[in-house]
Amino acid sequence: MDSNRKYRLRVENCIGTIIDVHRTISAKYANKEFLSQFEDLKEAIEDLDMNFVCEGDVLMVEQATNALLGEFREIFEGESFGPVYFQQKN
Repeated sequence: MDSNRKYRLRVENCIGTIIDVHRTISAKYANKEFLSQFEDLKEAIEDLDMNFVCEGDVLMVEQATNALLGEFREIFEGESFGPVYFQQKN
């Protein structure tokens, strides 16, 4: 698999994870506009020319995703929500 395809998959996984987390909490903290913005971003990634993306760019997206997930950690470790995924995805 070439590096452009790997980069695209890594970025798509980050965005998909954010969308999945938002869907899990949206019943309690509804914000449809937030979700639609990430779904729009996911569609925009499909048109992104990955020739202009480097490893550093993808690492920044992954680090930002991890930081965001860290912010949600307390919510998911508490009793308010269960797991986002019931099976391991990767």
